[in-house]
Amino acid sequence: MKKPYQIAAGRAVQRVRQWAEEKNPVVQLMLPMIEILTLAKRGAGELIREAGLQLILLAMAQEIEALTGAPYQRSAGRQAQRWSREEGFVVVDGQKVPIERQRLRGKDGGEVRLGTYELFQQTRNLDDQVWWKMLRGLTTRNYPLVTRTFAEAYGIEKSAISERFIQASREKLKELMQRPLGELQLCAIVIDGTPFKGRQMIAAVGVENDGKKRILGLREGATENATVVRELLEDLAQRGLDFTSPCLYVLDGAKALSAAVKRHAGEAALIQRCQVHKRRNVLEQLPDEYQPGIERKLLAAYGMLEYADAKKALTQIHQELDRINPSAARSLEEGMEETLTVHKLRMPEMLRKSLASTNIIESAFSVAEDLCRRVKRWREGDHRERWAGSALLLAESKFRRVKGYKEIPKLLTALADHATNRTKKGVVSKTKTA
Repeated sequence: MKKPYQIAAGRAVQRVRQWAEEKNPVVQLMLPMIEILTLAKRGAGELIREAGLQLILLAMAQEIEALTGAPYQRSAGRQAQRWSREEGFVVVDGQKVPIERQRLRGKDGGEVRLGTYELFQQTRNLDDQVWWKMLRGLTTRNYPLVTRTFAEAYGIEKSAISERFIQASREKLKELMQRPLGELQLCAIVIDGTPFKGRQMIAAVGVENDGKKRILGLREGATENATVVRELLEDLAQRGLDFTSPCLYVLDGAKALSAAVKRHAGEAALIQRCQVHKRRNVLEQLPDEYQPGIERKLLAAYGMLEYADAKKALTQIHQELDRINPSAARSLEEGMEETLTVHKLRMPEMLRKSLASTNIIESAFSVAEDLCRRVKRWREGDHRERWAGSALLLAESKFRRVKGYKEIPKLLTALADHATNRTKKGVVSKTKTA
């Protein structure tokens, strides 16, 4: 809920906007040539910043005159009168610059806020700049050294920047977690849990029908337990994500993920188990001397175009593993069919490679690891979630279309055919039962 002074500030900004639209006054800046040359000598940026500050002061003076009339003259339309002066600030180029501002009193004795002052004092842009620059590697310690352009500027000290980054990253996380999803047309959803600074971050990324990738949601948990996954999917559903349309769900081997997806999407969900996770799980149970040979065979099997060929090759590998290490054989056998869903759908090679693993999420979280290397102490609360959410948003801004996106129409056709076949089988089954 907004506080009274925030409401008053908003009304003042609306009033000055309405006045500017109706009267459209002209603000003219005149600088002596010698001053222009002096500022330009220090750089065009210095000239632009100083001119910008002067324009702000002129706009404030214009509004004051519109409210009070010219100084020392009677004005029938006067809405306020000049009162005292006090120190204030405006935000210029991401810094608080001190100024002396005129205060006004209305006819009822109450203070009349200047809409121009309130507008140029807004710090939202400053918060966004802090968030953006810190994600680009600028530290709170170096921030004032790098960004200070006005000698008298303040609000860019280490502690102030830290507070602004916390506020900005919290706002960014809120925007991410409240994104409406009802308009998205998705062909695939990738869900995976990744270790992140002693916790487990579970993220969902959607692949749109045009190949664009979109961060859908994020949850923090101790492990990939069913409760955390269920809450993530329930949140996606509340924000409008359609779980009834046929879609490919790319998951790692966690049973909690698969069970939660099936509970929400039911028959509309085609599960693709991550082939990279499967290969990694099998190899970790083998002695070192067997790993290179088995890895080559697994890569060759998953690289085959036809489902029958890939299934035959995996069956042969399973038989070989049964002689070497039964535990590795059981690991390969568990969920083997779901690692071949992209083969069953007869997806083109490039698109199949893109959607056969959860690498989309792991590459996004690699950005988070790089960003967080300078954070020395992780606190409780939303500290990890804020950094992970900021990193995912940064990664999303760099996302390219999924490789093989031009073949997505073939995937959509295969998903529709699968749904049709499911419906026909259900009808036949009910008929036989009757």
